Amino acid sequence: MKLGKAKSSKDDHKRGDEPAILEMEDLDKKAMRLAGMLEPDTISLASVTAVTTNVSNKRSKPDIKMEPSSGRPVDYQISITVIEARQLIGLNMDPVVCVEVGDDKKYTSMKESTNCPYYNEYFVFDFHVPPDVMFDKIIKLSVIHSKNLLRSGTLVGTFKMDVGTVYSQPEHQFYHKWAILSDPDDITAGCKGYVKCDIAVVGKGDNIKTPHKANETDEDDIEGNLLLPEGIPAERQWARFYVKIHRAEGLPKMNTSIMANVKKAFIGENRDLVDPYVQVQFSGQKGKTSVQKSSYEPIWNEQVIFTELFPPLCKRIKVQIRDSDKVNDVAIGTHFIDLRKISNDGDKGFLPTLGPAWVNMYGSTRQYTLMDEHQDLNDGLGEGVSFRARLLISVAVEILDTTSPEIICSTDVQVEPVSNISESATGKMEEFFLFGSFLEATMIDRKIGDKPISFEITIGNYGNHIDGVSKSSSVKKKKKEGEDQEEENELIQNSSEDEADEDADLTSVSSTPPMKPFITDRNYFHLPYFEKKPCVYIKSWWQDQRRRLYNSNMMDKIADKLEEGLNDVQEVIKTEKAFPERRLRGVLEELSIGCSRYVTLANKDVNLAGRTKLDRERLKSCMREMDSMGQQAKQIRTQVKKNTVKEKLKLAQNFLQRLRFLADEPQHSIPDVFIWMMSNNKRIAYARIPSKDILYSVVDEETGKDCGKVKAVFLKLPGKKGFGPAGWTVQAKLELYLWLGLNKSRKNFLHGLPNGFEEIRATKMGHGLPPVTLVYDMKQVFQLRAHMYQARSLFAADSSGLSDPFARVFFSSQSQVTEVLNETLCPTWDQLLVFDDVELFGEATELRDDPPIIVVEFYDQDTVGKAEFIGRTFAKPIIKMRDEPYGPPRFPPQLEYYQIYRGNSIAGELLAAFELLQIPFDAEEIRRALIAVHDFAVPQIKVGQGGRADLPPLEGPTDSERGPILPVPLGIRPVLSRYRIEVLFWGLRDLKRINLAQVDRPRVDIECAGRGVQSALIQNYKKNPNFSTLVKWFEVDLPENELLHPPLNIRVVDCRAFGRYILVGSHAVSTLRHFIYSPPDKSCNNWATAAKLMNGYMVLTNGCSQARSSPSLSSRTFSRPAGDVSVSLEAEPPIRKMDTVVKLDAMSDAVVKVDMNEDESDKEKKKKKKKKKGGAEEEEETDERVLDWWSKYFASIETLKENLRSQEAAQAEAEEREDLEIAAEAADIRPDDLHLKGSKMKERFKEKKSSKQKRSQAADGSEKRPPKARVDELVVYNRELESEYGNFEDWLHTFNLYRGKAGDDDEHALDDDRIVGRFKGSLCMYKVPLSQEITREAGYDPNMGMFQSIPHNDPIHVLVRVYVVRATDLHPADINGKADPYVVIKLGKSEVKDKENYISKQLNPVFGKSFDIEATFPMESMLTVSVYDWDLVGTDDLIGETKIDLENRFYSKFRATCGIASNYSMHGYNIWRDPMKPSQILAKLCKEGKIDGPHYGPGGKVKVANRIFTGATEIEDENGLKKQTEEHLALSVLNHWEEIPRVGCKLVPEHVETRPLLNPDKPGIEQGRLEMWVDMFPMDMPAPGPAIDISPRKPKSFELRVIIWNTDDVILEDDAFLTGEKMSDIYVRGWLKGQQEDKQDTDVHYHSLTGEGNFNWRFVFPFDYLVAEEKIIISKKESMFSWDETEYKIPPRLTMQVWDADHFSADDFLGAIELDLNRFPRGAKTAKQCNLDMIRNEQELPTISIFKQKRVKGWWPFVARDENDEMELTGKVEAELHLVTAEEAEKSPVGLGRNEPDPLEKPNRPDTTFLWFLSPLKAIRYLVCNRYKWLIIKIVLALLLLIMIGLFLYSMPGYLVKKLLGA
Repeated sequence: MKLGKAKSSKDDHKRGDEPAILEMEDLDKKAMRLAGMLEPDTISLASVTAVTTNVSNKRSKPDIKMEPSSGRPVDYQISITVIEARQLIGLNMDPVVCVEVGDDKKYTSMKESTNCPYYNEYFVFDFHVPPDVMFDKIIKLSVIHSKNLLRSGTLVGTFKMDVGTVYSQPEHQFYHKWAILSDPDDITAGCKGYVKCDIAVVGKGDNIKTPHKANETDEDDIEGNLLLPEGIPAERQWARFYVKIHRAEGLPKMNTSIMANVKKAFIGENRDLVDPYVQVQFSGQKGKTSVQKSSYEPIWNEQVIFTELFPPLCKRIKVQIRDSDKVNDVAIGTHFIDLRKISNDGDKGFLPTLGPAWVNMYGSTRQYTLMDEHQDLNDGLGEGVSFRARLLISVAVEILDTTSPEIICSTDVQVEPVSNISESATGKMEEFFLFGSFLEATMIDRKIGDKPISFEITIGNYGNHIDGVSKSSSVKKKKKEGEDQEEENELIQNSSEDEADEDADLTSVSSTPPMKPFITDRNYFHLPYFEKKPCVYIKSWWQDQRRRLYNSNMMDKIADKLEEGLNDVQEVIKTEKAFPERRLRGVLEELSIGCSRYVTLANKDVNLAGRTKLDRERLKSCMREMDSMGQQAKQIRTQVKKNTVKEKLKLAQNFLQRLRFLADEPQHSIPDVFIWMMSNNKRIAYARIPSKDILYSVVDEETGKDCGKVKAVFLKLPGKKGFGPAGWTVQAKLELYLWLGLNKSRKNFLHGLPNGFEEIRATKMGHGLPPVTLVYDMKQVFQLRAHMYQARSLFAADSSGLSDPFARVFFSSQSQVTEVLNETLCPTWDQLLVFDDVELFGEATELRDDPPIIVVEFYDQDTVGKAEFIGRTFAKPIIKMRDEPYGPPRFPPQLEYYQIYRGNSIAGELLAAFELLQIPFDAEEIRRALIAVHDFAVPQIKVGQGGRADLPPLEGPTDSERGPILPVPLGIRPVLSRYRIEVLFWGLRDLKRINLAQVDRPRVDIECAGRGVQSALIQNYKKNPNFSTLVKWFEVDLPENELLHPPLNIRVVDCRAFGRYILVGSHAVSTLRHFIYSPPDKSCNNWATAAKLMNGYMVLTNGCSQARSSPSLSSRTFSRPAGDVSVSLEAEPPIRKMDTVVKLDAMSDAVVKVDMNEDESDKEKKKKKKKKKGGAEEEEETDERVLDWWSKYFASIETLKENLRSQEAAQAEAEEREDLEIAAEAADIRPDDLHLKGSKMKERFKEKKSSKQKRSQAADGSEKRPPKARVDELVVYNRELESEYGNFEDWLHTFNLYRGKAGDDDEHALDDDRIVGRFKGSLCMYKVPLSQEITREAGYDPNMGMFQSIPHNDPIHVLVRVYVVRATDLHPADINGKADPYVVIKLGKSEVKDKENYISKQLNPVFGKSFDIEATFPMESMLTVSVYDWDLVGTDDLIGETKIDLENRFYSKFRATCGIASNYSMHGYNIWRDPMKPSQILAKLCKEGKIDGPHYGPGGKVKVANRIFTGATEIEDENGLKKQTEEHLALSVLNHWEEIPRVGCKLVPEHVETRPLLNPDKPGIEQGRLEMWVDMFPMDMPAPGPAIDISPRKPKSFELRVIIWNTDDVILEDDAFLTGEKMSDIYVRGWLKGQQEDKQDTDVHYHSLTGEGNFNWRFVFPFDYLVAEEKIIISKKESMFSWDETEYKIPPRLTMQVWDADHFSADDFLGAIELDLNRFPRGAKTAKQCNLDMIRNEQELPTISIFKQKRVKGWWPFVARDENDEMELTGKVEAELHLVTAEEAEKSPVGLGRNEPDPLEKPNRPDTTFLWFLSPLKAIRYLVCNRYKWLIIKIVLALLLLIMIGLFLYSMPGYLVKKLLGA
């Protein structure tokens, strides 16, 4: 999104149809801009008053980009880690994951027979393509079952997403997310499984924050961590995307005329020279329509159907018209449909829909050449330079009901015909009229200045005479659509009868008459359009869809206003002017008014007929959005306070992005207007103007912003020609007036033109014709004053690394030059350039609102050849019309900074002011002036040429040396005062050779504003590169305003023999603000606490309130702007502390609580320290012997993660709070309700969080977790130590010295090649005279000035001990996608190579080594740690390296020599590493800082500088004896040293830092990370102890014994022959390591008829296990050809499967269960209790770990998935797991199966095995008893019952008779 008001025509912010540059890129630019990389545009003084007065403040800095940014290839790296897959559907599969990006495919290894394979494989894809191409590439993850060399395998499921979606994520990455697999061939099937992966996309210069890669044990819940962007539902449905292609118009010819003539000779008729078809691409699939042979106006009426999940993770549909050709098809034009723009996902949203609407396609110029140099443009890369065709399409989406039977299952693309649509569906045809007038054409590049030049304007194919459409054979439609003109004077028959008489003879004049240019200066020409201004006009016919453009215009105008306002606010903040909040309130007020105005205007067109569905829906959603935006703006306005300006500004920036997004209309109507400069009938340069910008409407808000206004338009070279230096020169600058509207409302088309012209028409006959020329007889004459004060940080154009710059100012057709200043990058010209008699054309008010643009170009003067271009900037002058006074607030103008651009990169800034003063010119004025003179008795008045009397007078040249050069006048040039600049000269480092000779006697020259000082000469650079005299000073006059301070130049020269000096390199310190020393505040009782120097020689800052847990906070201390005086010790808002409670000793429980300002919730947090992994709650006392350095490291990583998590939570909570406040203001809730609501929100938030947190604490009852075992921790920094401690430049700064020409690629990464050395030193500047108190202080050394108490810079011997812990995510270096890394350490001349200990095939190697090197500072101070890749043959390749400046660390106040541990112990894993004990360190610090202390008191107290600290006083030695000691006390002071007033600062704790590895061949892209730390010990001190052992933990050997006792309820697979009953031949298989290489089988239980099996069989699995990481280690050769074994780490999972053995065919798989040995459900007591829930509700059930329990017995279920992917129970197994260590296993060995030793008894199996032959009776008995037992019993019972009833009936009558007769 281009910022800036003067959107020149170069700005292609109408992004509909060109290579729709993805918004991401813009967002990124925006983010960069906010981050201040691109300086936000500045403003004129008017803006500050604009709050109150209605001064229209059009920006003084037009933002004009000269070089196309899109279409240029950039480096990208996509890294994908496939961690594991789960719940894959299918039986006993061998899955492989295939990762595809675009056309590159990579595969993981194959895992055998598992449904949840674990891979942890890392893939890297490198690309060098333009951003749009990159972001449209599809990332596809597919799981394939049993792929091998011979067969391709069957696809299980895929997941697709485009790269753009990943790039738009925070940090450009998805980390540890689960991708849902779906089957593209069967959309009725549900989820096919999940793949867990990390995906990151890194562009050049992006740095990715990887979450800390520690022991990844979190069994995260899949549903909460799906690989989907925010806001996309987990359950995505299948949908059909219908892209209907109706017809196209205006295609260019795609064949040469010769071919046509040949064809004509053969066929005998003239055919159209193009065979078009349309190709549609979406989410990696392509569909094409049929080919329409030879037609410029093909009609297809076909639809392409894609089936894809909705919402799709691919943003754009690419529609391309192609020309079918025998040899190769070429693209004619491309259009991208952005799905986000044609749908809305809100609750009142709508599915993607579009059209039917015409889309315009742009690309290369239309003449057909065999090798089209701009073919890329037709493929949608870069900005199209010419209209190619328009295509009528529509898009619809239908969500599928996958349950319905007649649905088509596959997702293949289908193409089918659709019915024709009516002519009127796309709107009524209207006649449009375009008028343009060229008022000025200047800055025409001199290469084309010798031939006559004309300009041509085209809209669509209208007005294009050279290569418009050749006559189509189908003229039948033409009557309706107006002709495409071929000859200029072809008359157009107008279809509308009523105005036919007037316009019947209106011809189109689309180009200006050719003219020969005049010379302006050496580089540029101009055309003599003085009085006569040529005009052009074109009539064209288009569907009337103006409403769409009006809608965009309204929003764009609101956005422009907002943008301008926001830039003002940023400027006010940046220049530290008063009341930025007022300006911001004004801006928000304006925004809300604009929004409500929009809603009222848009309301009118809600019920207009004849619009597409998208038009209606879009209008509704725009109205809703604008309405809510207006409301929000109102609310935010009320919350803008002085301290919240910055964050509210961010919110307003979001509004701006939303507005720009809404304003972009996806359905086009009128094509864009192109302006071409033609020379010799060739097209040279062009500009493209969106038609909406010049569209006329009766309603002011709807009119385009450039309609009927005079605009500066810069022409540029087409396509790739415009890349690089060629694109930097302006091809031409036009002042152009354009008007586009309906022919009916044409009467207004001249209204915006400046007055004073008469029209000259082309023909005598027509009265209604537009003019062909305008003749101006009235002029406005102005004088331009350009006050060129200075430029800074210019581009280095000479090989010396400097430039000889001069500036050339262009205004209208004049140009002037400043003087050349030699050898500088920061020239102060201090020169006024006066342009007299500048004629301008324009309305007075228009001119004031939008003055013409001044172009300033900077060149480097070379002695031979022409001057070299450095850069260019654009400015607008402040205008004074003749009737305005010259005085405040607008005059005299203030100096402002203008960014100088060289292509798209910044090449410096210019400090200047421009004013444009109107010269009164008519006699009347002069007469009045004379009368005034008589009346007021003014002595006399000079009228002079043109009456310049009332202009402010110009002073003459003041400086006799500079000759006739005018200086910048007093009111404008800055006010100066006297400063003293002290320079600390420390030394020079790493100077490279100059002209092959080594630098031997260097000297440093410092210069600022013409004054300077030289250092002492270094006599022998090799022996000692430090300076003998440390401090020198000079005095200089500098501006009072700190923002205007000139840069300070540092130059290093080498003194050679015979008095020759050679420049070695130079550095310009562009801003001196960091080095300003502000004197202390007298009122403060202890002045020392207040004085504060940015980089602290006397850094007297406070640090009391910084939390220990986040050193990054302490780095704020030295980035505070100067001038703050911090008195209180609570200067910064109290930060929540995570660990203010410091345990001082692992044994004793003495606790020191230091400044408790934490709230209750934090105490809660401490209680809630991580629950033990696994459900076993029993707390074990950590055994001291077991603990090693790694325990400490892993515990620290846990803490780091926890802190990150709580930070995220706190941040989210704060955001939530803010949303609540806004919502509350909207609903007027009273603050007390807010708490209620807030707590609800919090609950909601907690739910969200807890769902994301680990399963281990899934139950919410586990809030009170047992405390974590006490392990002393260190600090793990997620980045390099330098970034946490401000590069350790607390008093010694490093300035890079540059030499040689700067690189011209867009990327500044190339600057590293220009560095020829480094100067170490510092600066301090202050106004003189300085107060006396400083100089009076005790021990003040006048030679050292402000740099008191600085160590000597004599050489010093140091022992450097480098610990390298591990590397993560290394870039693969071998073809197998792995690397064999080893470490190399260089320091000065010494180099340590650890080549023999390379680690085979690892991208995450654990090195665990320490290296000792002796060094002498300052000669050897740059430590390089590199990781190389070992190769068997050939040289080893560098993977990446990191450099550490040890000297700065050594001398830093933060004491980075040896990190201070959190606890002091004399032995064990946490032994104190430093040779100096804490008490000695403390005493030394107190002495150096001149503070009172330390005083140790009784009762464990110590007092330092009136602060009291407490701590333990006893310590245990190795033998467990307690001794008295002061070390704990001293250490507690050191750990809180930042709280000591005046000298306190955070001391570097014991730590591990994570440093990015970089490779010079791939600048700017991380190649991996290295975790390490460095200790340094001066050799003159006592020697340090031995290095700590951090060698990688050896895995512990275990043996897992699994006894399979019985199985039950196993499903029966086979039919017994003879009886046909179901039975199974059961056996159980088990394995532990990731593959099946160690699988073991039981014997077979034949013919189980009940699913019961008895085995009593023992598996024995020996394995090596890393307890800390919970991983099994396997070493094996990857293949027969591997040189050595590769080590794998896999999670410990025991897999048991039940199979049915078959004699002749393959065995059948029946079911399986996988137990994670660290956490698996406890087995059921009996087979009955064992059911599916044990697997289904795994999360809720208590889990156990075999490593804690050692022995477990129980029943576990076997499961498999049936056809519907439902889990089903396929059996139960009774097993016993017994874990023993290797030693125990040796003592009590056991046999495999049922063998000795410790044999198991044989199972008691029913002997039905081969029964049929042996004893049929037995078999029958078995059959009867077992199978039909119940049936037989039932039959017997029934028979008995029947007999009973029968007997009863039989004997009943007899009894009855007996009873009756009483016998």
